[in-house]
Amino acid sequence: MSLNESAVVSLSGVHKRYGSGGNQVTALDGVDLSFLAGTFTAVMGPSGSGKSTLLQCAAGLDRVDGGQVLLAGADPARMSETALTVLRREKVGFVFQQFNLLPSLTARQNIELPLRLAGRPPRPEDVDRVLADVGLGDRARHLPSELSGGQQQRVAIARALVTSPDVLFADEPTGALDSRTSRDVLALMRRVAAERGQTIIMVTHDPVAASYAGRAVFLAHGRIVDEVARPTAESVAAHMARLEATGC
Repeated sequence: MSLNESAVVSLSGVHKRYGSGGNQVTALDGVDLSFLAGTFTAVMGPSGSGKSTLLQCAAGLDRVDGGQVLLAGADPARMSETALTVLRREKVGFVFQQFNLLPSLTARQNIELPLRLAGRPPRPEDVDRVLADVGLGDRARHLPSELSGGQQQRVAIARALVTSPDVLFADEPTGALDSRTSRDVLALMRRVAAERGQTIIMVTHDPVAASYAGRAVFLAHGRIVDEVARPTAESVAAHMARLEATGC
């Protein structure tokens, strides 16, 4: 399968191995996958299936051993570490299970941080816009300790969006939240994809979380084994149960 150059992120024949000799482990084994603009995709699979490695390689956090990745039109394998850092800073947003907010900074200051680190003076209207997008316009001056877990994750999402990235990678973004708060955060991510045309790639183990995406992709043993459009929690759970039962 050739790279889809119209996609925001494409992987073609991607291989990734860890270790050497008899201890070598193949984490990705010939993965072909594309993510178009404005799509929200959930990446799922049993433990050890390669889903976190896929995210790291797609985001340019880890270099592949074979095949090719295109990230926002660039090939990370052909870039210096400095150029790759700039690419990730300007074209990629990250949201993790842990919110990673600086406790001494307000919500607004945390959101402004990526711009300041890039040497770009934050424009108040841009920060106001993402605060409004995540429903925290009235919490801008609050410290993380003064916010709930769901509000802190909303700040983390706003921080990832303030640079207007081409793609947002989310690694178990609701893993530290209760079920009601998780639904609120996932609904926000779905709305961001639909209304802003934001590409979102989310790794999750939760069928309910995957049901908020427009597509669920399933990995097993480092290979893409299935995908489902417009997934429901039930369809995802059935696919996962089948994967775990068959070991495929």
